[in-house]
Amino acid sequence: MQVKKWLIWGGVAFVAYFLFARPADAADAVRGALDTVFNAADSLAQFVTSIA
Repeated sequence: MQVKKWLIWGGVAFVAYFLFARPADAADAVRGALDTVFNAADSLAQFVTSIA
């Protein structure tokens, strides 16, 4: 349990550092992740539509 807690806090610290040190790169990473999610949702919607 203690290792999991340290890993979570380490991840939070890394994200915070990344946001403050390189905000433009952090924004690009978030934008890319959101684009991936939206593309996957769109593909799923097209699949379900083609079934019906």
